[in-house]
Amino acid sequence: MATPLSPWLPPAASSLTYDLTLAGLSVGSAAALTGIGLIVTYRATGVLNFAHGAIAMVCAYVLRQCVVEWGWPLWAGAAVTLLVLAPGLGVVLERLVFRPLSVLGGDPAQTLVASIGVFVLLVGGAALVWGQGARDDAPELVRSDPWGQLAVVLVLAVAVGTVIRLTRFGRELRAVVDDRGLAVLGGIDADRVASAGWAFGSFTAGLTGVLLAPYVRLDPYGLPLLVMEVVAVAVAARMRSLPVAVVVALGIGVAQSQLTRLHPSGWGEPLLQAVGANLFVVALLIAALALPRIGAGDALPRTATARVPTPPGAWIVAAVLFLLPLGFAGSDLHTAVEVPALGVVLLSLVVVTGSGGQISLGQAAYAGLGALFTALLAAGRFPGLPRLPELAALAVAVLLVAPLGLLTGWPAISRRGLALALATFAVGVGVSRFVFAQPYAVSGLSLGRPAGFDGDRAYYLLELLLLATALLATHALRRGRTGRALAAMRDHEAGASAAGVQVPSLKLLAFVTGAALAALGGGMLGMGLRAFDPGAYDPVRGLLWFAAVVVLGADSTLGALAAAALLVGLDAGARGGVAAALIGVLAVLVGRFPGGPYEAWRTAAARLRLRRRAELTPLGARVRRARRPVGVPARGRQVLTGATAAGGAGPSSPEPDTTAGWSSDTTAGPSSPEPDTTASPSSNTTASPSSPEPDTTASPSHAPRRRRRGTAAWRDARGPAGAAVAAGTPDAVRRPPPATPSLTSPTATPSAEPRVSPLLTARALHARYDGFTALDGVDLDVTPGQVTAIVGPNGAGKSTLFHCLAGTHRPARGRVLLGGRDITRLPAHTRTRLGIARTFQQLAVFPTLTVAENVRVGAEQGRVTDPAAVERALSLLGLDGPVRALPAAGLPTGTLRRVELARALAGAPRVLLLDEPAAGLDTTEVAALTRVLKALAADGTALLVVEHDLDLVADLADVVHVMTAGRVVASGPPARVLDSLGAREGHS
Repeated sequence: MATPLSPWLPPAASSLTYDLTLAGLSVGSAAALTGIGLIVTYRATGVLNFAHGAIAMVCAYVLRQCVVEWGWPLWAGAAVTLLVLAPGLGVVLERLVFRPLSVLGGDPAQTLVASIGVFVLLVGGAALVWGQGARDDAPELVRSDPWGQLAVVLVLAVAVGTVIRLTRFGRELRAVVDDRGLAVLGGIDADRVASAGWAFGSFTAGLTGVLLAPYVRLDPYGLPLLVMEVVAVAVAARMRSLPVAVVVALGIGVAQSQLTRLHPSGWGEPLLQAVGANLFVVALLIAALALPRIGAGDALPRTATARVPTPPGAWIVAAVLFLLPLGFAGSDLHTAVEVPALGVVLLSLVVVTGSGGQISLGQAAYAGLGALFTALLAAGRFPGLPRLPELAALAVAVLLVAPLGLLTGWPAISRRGLALALATFAVGVGVSRFVFAQPYAVSGLSLGRPAGFDGDRAYYLLELLLLATALLATHALRRGRTGRALAAMRDHEAGASAAGVQVPSLKLLAFVTGAALAALGGGMLGMGLRAFDPGAYDPVRGLLWFAAVVVLGADSTLGALAAAALLVGLDAGARGGVAAALIGVLAVLVGRFPGGPYEAWRTAAARLRLRRRAELTPLGARVRRARRPVGVPARGRQVLTGATAAGGAGPSSPEPDTTAGWSSDTTAGPSSPEPDTTASPSSNTTASPSSPEPDTTASPSHAPRRRRRGTAAWRDARGPAGAAVAAGTPDAVRRPPPATPSLTSPTATPSAEPRVSPLLTARALHARYDGFTALDGVDLDVTPGQVTAIVGPNGAGKSTLFHCLAGTHRPARGRVLLGGRDITRLPAHTRTRLGIARTFQQLAVFPTLTVAENVRVGAEQGRVTDPAAVERALSLLGLDGPVRALPAAGLPTGTLRRVELARALAGAPRVLLLDEPAAGLDTTEVAALTRVLKALAADGTALLVVEHDLDLVADLADVVHVMTAGRVVASGPPARVLDSLGAREGHS
């Protein structure tokens, strides 16, 4: 258990207030050093260095080793420690750990996990080298007068600020922080800048450690956590302002010292004493939960493919290994008792982190609360409840702790990545400091085992039963509709919300369930040890558990059990610190295999198999091409016949072509008796075999406009080979208004259509970003049965308008109406359930789910529930072939566009919002997309398209709006609006 950062009182002073102020300045100076180092590292590399405290601890140990153990002069030991070791350690970490991650893409989630891995590695290494006991003989580098420390802080802050603002290196640093790729293109050596930032940040960490070590307990676990508590000063400064960090650190230090003067009586005394000794923890909670967020990257490293189910043989092996300790005796059996309990705790991380994709560094707090509540209930010391038997106490403790999962679940609603990591870490540290470290809560507390399970062997059997129950609960949560929704939220949170997933409620469910499982495992662990040990639930343990689950496969229940066995086995069978060091090494390498060692091994094995595949000789390749049947295109070509248009392979195709398999309406088969001569030119992109050179370049302006909704031309264009389209677009896919003719209606004519009122309406929308006006009084109508397009230059406000309509951004003023209902304040998932579906410019698919599962998410969360909606959407978009069973990860862009559109259609939307749907598609795929969108409009769906391809807009849209500088400057039919737009551009 770490020692709180308590003020040190100088021996002589003129008054108590002066004494306390000096003590506060001393503590605040050390906190300011930490803030300066964290900010510089973050500004140079974009990494919040969670290992900052561990580097401080290592440097403090090295200085003590040099001076106390080896007898070096203090100045020599300090020079080696601060001028060689500390900056050198930072350079090594940047070069070997974080630079490869930046080269691979700089994923904030991976850098966060790697930073935690460095923390765990250094803590474990220090425990191995110097032992786990506390040292109180650290040398004093700066005399006890706080003015020296304060002078060091001020000099460093002024020097760093001067360098950043007035030197060439500072300009390069700011450029790298703003856009590393662009800075490299501008000739800046970003690696040199990052190395310098890491060197300086590590230097300040080392200086913090050697300054604090003489006044606090020096041990591998306490000092790193102590330094990380003061990360609040960097967060309060928004990871940017050095003066703010220094002022906040000094202010908190002085305030913490002055609080020690207060000695109230009654129930408030222990609470006030706890606050006075842990004011930096209070500041961390406020900074993480209340201040503006930083670092909104993804929560966790994503797997590249859908996770392969665990082989049944692996579970058999795991069951045998967990039953094996029943044959043990003595200390071996007593040690094995900890494994199932820790396994249940780690399963909570599988639910929160693996399934839900939410980072949680505070699970140790919930495990400790489970143990504490179980002990209090069993002892009859829980307020308002009688004494309970141990098993009943454990069950009630789980019920009491589960709602406390909202402590981390509620911040997770609006936070991701680094911001969520800080919030959960702050909650864990707060519970440790204000509950576990307080004598009034834990003094004289013991914990027994349930009656009839007092022996180790009997209790181990009970643990196996509880572990099996936890496994079944985890499996039930991760399968079916809830499991698919969790996977969608993990893979792409915005896409899941657009598909109708209630993301906030799902996050709360994951955290509450995780808290319950952690409490169950913590209570089991306490009963196994026969005592409540606060050190077993230290926040550093929480970091170690998180790293262990992530590196062994965050989404693998078997990985969690393996991690539990590994941690307990290594701690019991080897010197303390071996388990932490091993997990740290694996976490440092997380960027190399984000899916865990098993996923990395499976991927490597697959690559070896591919390398060993036999290849045809040039002669064999020519023979194969010569023997290819007529009408079956080569793999990769974009011309399909009716045999393969439905997404499957032709009879002679050795592998299904997933790069161009659109639905049957994209091609008129050779038996079509009446080819459509009035359709748009895009219909000519796939001609019958008698047309050797299909026309793919005709200008839309020279082609007759398509006939309006539901005419016979669409029925004829399908031909016999296109019958699947009619079957794929009945009312279950979308339910048009009664006045709107169906896609298959042969008698409807445009003259018989009544005027249709707008379905989606925007009125006087205003939106701003950081003082910039993105929308300035925009009005828009989206009408059923029509395609409405929005065009304009970059920065015109198109995407902002789109987000306001979809619910991902709330306008400052104005209203959004759906069928007359005001939906301006409704979130995206609620709008989806009301009938507004959307696609994204950047693909929003769920890579760990198959194509069919992606579409099923939209059907399950959409406006209506229809078991056949999934199959119809797959058939309509040509995804009902072998491609349906493939994971979305790794599929071509054209196929993924279809997957995203099919998912949107499976929810039976009334309004479909398409954000640059043709991005990344080739000519044939654009033509096929055009046909599908026209069919949707003909069937009564209201479509809004934001698109840069003006040819596509001319061919597709009924109404075009031109936006510039946040306003709609022109509206009307595409021929008139686009011609006038082209004339203005040509004149300019």
